Parts: sequence; structure tokens; C-alpha cells
Amino acid sequence: VIPVNAQKDLSRILLVASDILAYKDVMPVEFILVVNNYPSDNPPKEIDDFVDMGFNVRCTPKVEHKGGVAIASRILGIELARSETLLLFDADCRIPNAKALLGWYILQLEAGSDLAYTHVDYMDLPSDMATKVRMFIHHASRWFKRTVLGVPTCRGSNYAIKRKLMLELFSQGRIPYDIHVGPVLKSINARIAYSGSKELMVLTSGRFFNGGWRELVEYLAWRVGYYRRILSAQFGKNSSNQ
Repeated sequence: VIPVNAQKDLSRILLVASDILAYKDVMPVEFILVVNNYPSDNPPKEIDDFVDMGFNVRCTPKVEHKGGVAIASRILGIELARSETLLLFDADCRIPNAKALLGWYILQLEAGSDLAYTHVDYMDLPSDMATKVRMFIHHASRWFKRTVLGVPTCRGSNYAIKRKLMLELFSQGRIPYDIHVGPVLKSINARIAYSGSKELMVLTSGRFFNGGWRELVEYLAWRVGYYRRILSAQFGKNSSNQ
């Protein structure tokens, strides 16, 4: 299931689609696109092209949701899915080895995992030193969150989850954004699988990064605030249980 923002993703979706289609030689895959964010009286012409290509397409001019539009769009596609094994990606990512990744995801969920995810790296990044420092901090902080805090660091561009579980948690308002999926699955003691193997890596676009030290400082301020919220929430939860 992949959300497709009609304002920026219509051309990029074919790249990740071509990656995933490499797996269809192994096992049939239902490919659901949720095209959104376009004028209701002027739907993009690419919708018909996607249908002709064999994609299952759900169209909605505007997604109404108090949280993240991406996850709300994803849910619209998940509702159409016939399989309990959901593989979730974004339109601006690339999958270098789809046969290995999809095979691993299917194996993990069929073996009883509720959530599975792998390492995500960036492509199309600025080459300046500030961006390199930001990427080091980004990956280090994700390692800290995953390894030290024990919180899954799955993100919208790359994870697999059981369909029924995803719909239940969303309907309960527990995952208004993709970033909440990992912490919530941990809180219910779900079975979680992770791999940092390069063979299973997914690349996501850094096209919105401008580079420069100012952007780095803004990112650091956001990151510090994020961990304060995480630690405060954990402390409050532990205190209430004592």
C-alpha cells in the first residue's frame, strides 16, 4: 500500500513500483495506490494509467484527518487490502533488493511477528558537511531509540504489519502518525522483528533537504524536544503504574 500525493508523487511512484514488481516472479503481490490531494473536478490523468498498469487505485481528492495525512491515506488503501500481510512504503522511496526485502517481510509476519521493519537510508541528499553531520546524528539517534530505549523506529516509508491490528489501532486513535506505530506496538507487547542488513535496506528521498547549518540547528532543536517528550511519557507511565 502506497499513498500518492498528486502534487508531487505521480512521476516518482513508477520508480518504486518497478522495484517491487521484481518480486512478482516469486509470489503475486496486490499493489494498492491511494492517490490524493487534487482538485475534485480535475483528477490527474495518471489515475487511468495506473489502473491500466494493473494497480488497485483508490482516489480521494482530500484526506480528512487530525493527524498525519500520509497514514490516513495509507489506511484508505489498507481497507481495500485482501491480505493480512501489509507491506507499507512511500512513493518517494526505492527498494534496491525487493526480492530479499519482501520475502523477509512475508516470512516474518507469517511466522507470527505483528510488526517488521528494516534499515532506512537516504538518497538525493545535499553534499554539504552540515547535511553529513545531520545524517550521522539522525542514524545515531535512531540507534539510541531502538537499542537503548527499546522503541521500534519503523517509519512510513518502510514497514510491514498485520492488517487487522493496524486498522484497530488507527480506529482507536492510537496511531495518528506513522511515527507512533513503533511506540504503540511496544506498549502492547507486540512481536517485533528488525533487520539492519544492507540487503534489506530501503532508500528514502532527501529531496526536501536544503542543507546548511541553520537547517541542522533546527533539526537538533526538534530532536532534543522529541526525546524529552518520549522520556517524559515513559516516566509518567512508570509512575502511574507504581
